[in-house]
Amino acid sequence: MNLGTNTPAIVTGGSSGLGAAVARMLASAGIPVGILDLNAEAGAAFAKEIGASFARCDVADSLSVTAALEQVRSLHGQERICINCAGIAPAARTVSKGLPHDPGLFAKVVSVNLVGSFNVASQSAAGMSGGEPIGDDGERGVIINTASIAAFEGQIGQIAYAASKAGIVGMTLPMARDLAKSGIRVAAIAPGIFATQMVSGFSAEVQEALVQTAEFPRRLGRPEEFASLVRHIVENPMINGEIIRLDAAVRMGSK
Repeated sequence: MNLGTNTPAIVTGGSSGLGAAVARMLASAGIPVGILDLNAEAGAAFAKEIGASFARCDVADSLSVTAALEQVRSLHGQERICINCAGIAPAARTVSKGLPHDPGLFAKVVSVNLVGSFNVASQSAAGMSGGEPIGDDGERGVIINTASIAAFEGQIGQIAYAASKAGIVGMTLPMARDLAKSGIRVAAIAPGIFATQMVSGFSAEVQEALVQTAEFPRRLGRPEEFASLVRHIVENPMINGEIIRLDAAVRMGSK
């Protein structure tokens, strides 16, 4: 799919981290971008900075997703590119100090990361399917969800996060198959350790230890590199139903 004014995009979690890098990249390509984020203050400020629009959205709430999509569509029209970057990553073990994992916390992580991605993707796909095809292949849109290497190599304390990201991996191919007849592609990116606000807040010692788990290049990933892969997936029509690791050959140990 060629990027341009006729391919509006939405980015969840688009006010920070990987989502912000994606939103900035798309806006710089001349694409009308709608940022969907729970943080209204940060989201509105960043949207203004890059020339995008903003809608407050709780991705875990399907009605909130519907309202946010209606808001950005009223400005830009039906999105053709849907990028899900919204997510949370609290750490807790299955059993800690003799106590079981808080089931409410587990459910919240799955609700935001997995159900939230599904809510946005399914509602976006419903809108895309009614649009006119673009290009020779009859493509109507592309959906890219954010998984994680934790889906494959979850560490101690990542039980909820790893489960939620494994769910994103698991729904990629069936969603691509479901939407093939509508000309909508689906892919997922499984990033390794990137220099987002969460990781940048770690101590220098912790960051160095994380860097040493990479093979090459031995450094934190840059959000712009994630955004670059997003752009390639959007522009390459043969990428469909695939999960792409972006991790400098990291294979995580247990901790």
